[in-house]
Amino acid sequence: MGCFAFLKAMMFVFNGIIFLAGIAILGVGIWVKVDSGSILSFLGKIENAPPQLSQLLNVGYLLIGIGAVLVIIGFLGCCGAIKESKCMLLLFFIIILLVFIAEVAGAVVILVFRPLANDLIAKLRTAAVQSIKKDYGKNDDLTGLWNTTMDTLKCCGFDNYTDFTDSPYHTENRSYPAQCCPDTTKLCNQTAAQNTPGCFIKIKRLVDDNTIVIVAVALGIAALEICAMTVSMTLYCRIKSTRA
Repeated sequence: MGCFAFLKAMMFVFNGIIFLAGIAILGVGIWVKVDSGSILSFLGKIENAPPQLSQLLNVGYLLIGIGAVLVIIGFLGCCGAIKESKCMLLLFFIIILLVFIAEVAGAVVILVFRPLANDLIAKLRTAAVQSIKKDYGKNDDLTGLWNTTMDTLKCCGFDNYTDFTDSPYHTENRSYPAQCCPDTTKLCNQTAAQNTPGCFIKIKRLVDDNTIVIVAVALGIAALEICAMTVSMTLYCRIKSTRA
């Protein structure tokens, strides 16, 4: 019973942390969506704040989704362990198992279709450049998305500044976006923008530089999921056997 009690305690503590984190994330997501007016008012008071900063409010939906999933998982794990509920423990096991299977399937798909990566990248490049040339400077959502991306990664366009040539923004202003010329406050022309790398290059470089970290995090998450499934199923079987 000592081992059984220890597993219950660890299950409760681990999932209690997940539950509290889920509530916090869910609360922030709901606040962002419900009180968006106050947030926009606050953002408007920030000196030199770009208007595209308001696009960050869309992250509220993602926070709500992640928070809800964490709350459900944490609740099932905590209550299942403390109340020794076989039903909750089984649901907890099934949810973690489905997440684990989805992650493994995603990894397999990436490995199997890796030879097609260049073709997919080419199609993505074509679609991205076409959208920039058609809507950048005219579509507020797309313009805000690209500006936020370029501000964050310190990049310009998908490949380089030429992606913006003949776009609505370039046609109207006869210049390139300010993000393409971070080292100058003057008009962003071809000469000033040519040294800023494209966003795809920056993302690829970021992934390449952090491959070991990404793999380590992925393996760590997988190990935690396997441990969670093992503990929950162990408790499930012990509860079944002790009550039989």
